[in-house]
Amino acid sequence: MSIRFTTKARRGMVALTVAAGLALGVAGCGSGSDADKKPETSASASQGKRGGSDPSTQEGTDELLAELKGEDGLILQITSAQRDSGGFVTVSGELKNDGDEAARVSARVSGDETEIIRHGTSLGGATLVDSATKKRYYVLRDTDGRPLTTTSMPRIKAGASIPVFMQFPAPPTDTTEVTFQLPTFAAATIQISG
Repeated sequence: MSIRFTTKARRGMVALTVAAGLALGVAGCGSGSDADKKPETSASASQGKRGGSDPSTQEGTDELLAELKGEDGLILQITSAQRDSGGFVTVSGELKNDGDEAARVSARVSGDETEIIRHGTSLGGATLVDSATKKRYYVLRDTDGRPLTTTSMPRIKAGASIPVFMQFPAPPTDTTEVTFQLPTFAAATIQISG
């Protein structure tokens, strides 16, 4: 029964991933360039914009949605949980080393699914929990089983940070609050925008 469930779940995730990929392609947005630009934005520059116009839906905001403490001084700062019209939610932020020594992200954050683990260290173990509908949403995967999240994370020097992202199937549109969970980190409630 477990194998059947896994096979059905995998087929569903592949179909959902393909649909999300097509929607992303149609929208003409690439996660690589926006993610690379985001850390260069200073917090002081964004504070002046808070009272002004809305930021682009792809930019997110520099306002902190949640801060999750992990092992070895690592802190995950979530700055954006953006719903896309393609049917998925992109959670973005920074993984910061607040410790005194360089730290490596634990392999446990990849979760325990064989399909995800075989593609190396990632944030594939992350989930969103919608307590209102009692549903858990796992990180999306591409057709090769790679998680749609930051992968191959380097050792993070003390005081340094790296940009991270994760994509999930979107909860119902009336759901605006979910619990974000990542193995080895504390859980936190975040707001979905869009």
